[in-house]
Amino acid sequence: MVRFFCGEGLLLASTGLWLVGARGGISTTVIAGLAALKSGRKKPTGLITETTLFDGCDLPPLEDLIVGGHEIRTGSLLESARAINSDSGSIRSELIEAIRADLEAADERIRPGILINAGEAILSLEGVDQDCRHDHPAEAVAQVEKDLRTFIEDNRLESLVVAILSSTEASIAEHPAHSKGIDLLSAMNSGEVEAFRSSTIYAIAAANVGAGFINFTPSPAALLPATCELLEAGGSPYAGSDGKTGETLVKSALAPMFAQRALKVLSWQGYNMLGDRDGEILAHEENRQTKLSSKGELIEHILGEDVHNQVSIDYVPSLGDNKTAWDLIHFEGFLDHRMTMQFTWQGCDAILAAPLVLDLARLLAAAGKRGESGLQKHCAIFFKSPHGCRIHDLASQYRALADYARRNSSTTS
Repeated sequence: MVRFFCGEGLLLASTGLWLVGARGGISTTVIAGLAALKSGRKKPTGLITETTLFDGCDLPPLEDLIVGGHEIRTGSLLESARAINSDSGSIRSELIEAIRADLEAADERIRPGILINAGEAILSLEGVDQDCRHDHPAEAVAQVEKDLRTFIEDNRLESLVVAILSSTEASIAEHPAHSKGIDLLSAMNSGEVEAFRSSTIYAIAAANVGAGFINFTPSPAALLPATCELLEAGGSPYAGSDGKTGETLVKSALAPMFAQRALKVLSWQGYNMLGDRDGEILAHEENRQTKLSSKGELIEHILGEDVHNQVSIDYVPSLGDNKTAWDLIHFEGFLDHRMTMQFTWQGCDAILAAPLVLDLARLLAAAGKRGESGLQKHCAIFFKSPHGCRIHDLASQYRALADYARRNSSTTS
């Protein structure tokens, strides 16, 4: 991780959190929520790192987090917060006015993002700044890296974590440069745009400055074998992919129950309805397939390939950020008798996601401080599609995180 010293040689303690998609629903909720926590207006409900599990783990205090970011759309955080209030009410008007100065200060640290090989769904979003479009990956990396280094220097940061919270990208065609870091850098310098998505650019830039890296989206171009190699070589801890906040969270807790009671699941059918910008993007087939691939793999890993496992997603604009999932589980018990379980999940996606982003930022910043680079497998609990890990059941993932916390706690005897 990058470390900076002040003029007298004293190491400063601030940790930077750089949000890609900085005025989106999740990012706005992260920034507003962090301001509310710092001021004592709200309690840290939903933050695992604020539980006693992490006592003595020397995580960066929430008070020391400084947020900046990149955004491809015009507007302001204040406007985003008010839009969220109008849509779901999850950021209340009185809180918005109370933290208005914090939102405006964070807005000053947001820079125009980059778009490269972004696809129709993202380019057609309302309010996209066309000046964010790039046609050469080396120039795009240089811009992002410059912005990250300026953020570090201006705020005299001890460490930095970059989190991808932008819209889901379509999958990317396999390219010879995707296997090795040196080949990806060569493709970058020679301008082979087809080898990159915007998320690839951010991963390379994070590696170049030694920042931690979180892929909170299902976008597969962020954590290619080549970018993972570059992140590890740069001393960057990283984790991904696709934050586990709703239906898949329930499935990761529920599916093991059937296996542990020797009940044979025949079919697991999931139907998701969502509005807001996420739903608008996922209404495009190529972007939706990226998300479906991420959401569907859990059942196969836990219950086997014989289960009829189908997930569908529909865009329902009036739902906004209050996403709804309905799941039907058809299973067989003793004497071949067939039974059914159903559940409905209705949750505000940004409210569920924001604390996970803060948890991950603190965990990766602390890992970097200890000199840990590369994949942070203990963070699998935070993701639908945990990178480099085939463990999907929630209990096992929690044990892995708890074991990591105990190993790194000063209170462990």
